[in-house]
Amino acid sequence: MTPEELRADLTHSGLNLIGQALSIFDADLRLAVSNRQYQAMFDLPDALVQPGTSFEDTIRHIVHRGEYGPQDDPEAAVASRVEQARTFQPHYFERQRANGKWIAVEGAPLSQGGWITVYTDITDIKQQEALLRARSEELSEQVLDHAERLAAANRELAATNAALQEAQRVLTRTEARTRQVTEMVPAHIAHLDTDYRYTFSNRQQPMVFPGSIGNVIGNTVAEALGAQTFATLRPWIDRALAGESQVFEMTHKPSGRRIRIALTPDRVGKGAYVLSTDVSAEVQAREALSHASKRSLAAQLTSGMAHDFGNLLTIILGLQGRLAAMPLPTGAAEDVQATLAAARRGAALLERLSKISGGREVSLQPVELPPLLREVVALARPSLGDGVTLGVSVDLPEKPLLLDSGALQDSLLNLILNADAAMAGPGHIALTASTSGEWIEITVTDTGPGFSDEALTRATEPFFSTKKGQGSGLGLSMVYDQTKLIGGTMRLDNTAGGARVTLRLPHRPVTRQMVLLVEDDNTIRTDIRSQLTGLGHAVIEAASLSEAKAMTDLPGLTMILSDIQLGDGLGLELATDRLPVVLMTSVPPGDPLRNDAPGPVLTKPFTTSRLAAALAEASKEPV
Repeated sequence: MTPEELRADLTHSGLNLIGQALSIFDADLRLAVSNRQYQAMFDLPDALVQPGTSFEDTIRHIVHRGEYGPQDDPEAAVASRVEQARTFQPHYFERQRANGKWIAVEGAPLSQGGWITVYTDITDIKQQEALLRARSEELSEQVLDHAERLAAANRELAATNAALQEAQRVLTRTEARTRQVTEMVPAHIAHLDTDYRYTFSNRQQPMVFPGSIGNVIGNTVAEALGAQTFATLRPWIDRALAGESQVFEMTHKPSGRRIRIALTPDRVGKGAYVLSTDVSAEVQAREALSHASKRSLAAQLTSGMAHDFGNLLTIILGLQGRLAAMPLPTGAAEDVQATLAAARRGAALLERLSKISGGREVSLQPVELPPLLREVVALARPSLGDGVTLGVSVDLPEKPLLLDSGALQDSLLNLILNADAAMAGPGHIALTASTSGEWIEITVTDTGPGFSDEALTRATEPFFSTKKGQGSGLGLSMVYDQTKLIGGTMRLDNTAGGARVTLRLPHRPVTRQMVLLVEDDNTIRTDIRSQLTGLGHAVIEAASLSEAKAMTDLPGLTMILSDIQLGDGLGLELATDRLPVVLMTSVPPGDPLRNDAPGPVLTKPFTTSRLAAALAEASKEPV
């Protein structure tokens, strides 16, 4: 006997121990379960107590046998009872059978459709009530009637309570399933009352708003998200509480994430429903697409003329260089030098155009940021105008971070020189740097006139400039692109005393690793070892899987970097719970070997930046 058959047999045996008759019909009005008392009470043939028997056949048998008394139209009586059964409503009633016995019929619907019915023989109770009436003529007829009605009401109440308990069980299970589903949604779903207090939450708020509390029920929005965020949200919430649906986006300043929020008025109760979603990746993709189209335009404008323009500049520089070497009158010599300077500026502009229209590879390297910022200040100060001062304030640990140092240095110099040009006279430029949660925040502020409304909207567009013919309009666009390329953000705004540009870069601290490098090709292993040591990591080498397995328990080892396909096996076998593993391979994406990898997979050949990013991702501790 199978386990399923054993469980069914035990269940049937248990039902047979119940004193009452019991039957369960499913949503299709077919018998699912019954006990022996059910067959005995109604004297049913074996064919009508088999699972799958239709309710209609059972009722037809009982009606034609006279169970419900004489019927003018038996088939109409059958159809009527079948139609009542299809409503699946709780019911309780008492009836006298054709054989003179009384039964109480108690039915309750099931959550998946169908119903369960219990039949109780109450003949003895009815006889006692009749005996009491016969022997108590001195009692008031009204008292007897009340007693009988009370007994019947108590039995009906018991049946109703059973139905309510079943309904409560179904409701509790449904609520649990609903909560489970909402907690799986990658968004925060909540309900607010008119006092801005949470009455429901799927506990996903910290995922959308990093740093907020998890269980917000009973807290106000200000308590859960902070006063600053609440001040931003309040006007929108007030309109939703007034009956207007709202959909908007906001930047969560503590984390820098872009959040889309939908507020729906509660039409039944009071308050509003809230759906908050992190759309940072979507916004970045949207902005990247917009800038890509503008860079494409730049490429179209420059690709046709770059070659010819470059040749012309080369000729001009050559001719003017020869003239400069000749003895010329003072005025002519100055003109030649001015022509040379203009031609060199044209060559530099052409180079910048090619950079913005072409692709660029990120070059992440371990960088100590405070010395880099001090070097930027030292490079920029000689180029500043008269009366312009440049200050630096750094609140960062003296620890290496993964950054594209060249791109960051170019960006900061660009911002400082832009600020100097905007002030057009004496003033002060401040360069500050600090950490803010998962970000490094670098700001450049000046005491100039600030950004115009148009500049705040269009400053990152290629070729947009407010310098009236003096600028190329590529500076801020290049800063924006370089920042986005490493996963950062750039924000322009005005302060009480001037303009401010804020760069937010991912905070990627460099953890010095002791890496077990497993690669069976000597040349490739040498190149990757150089990349690892260049990133500051210690390296232990293995040329085969068997050699690597003997080294995985070395003291101080913190990470494994292995090729997937080795001469004597697969690098996948090195994956353990103790050490993070980064795998590398030359097989293309989609190959089954890559699908079995437990973590990041590097495609050969790879740059040092991609290697650094993969090691940083693998070394993160689980949240």
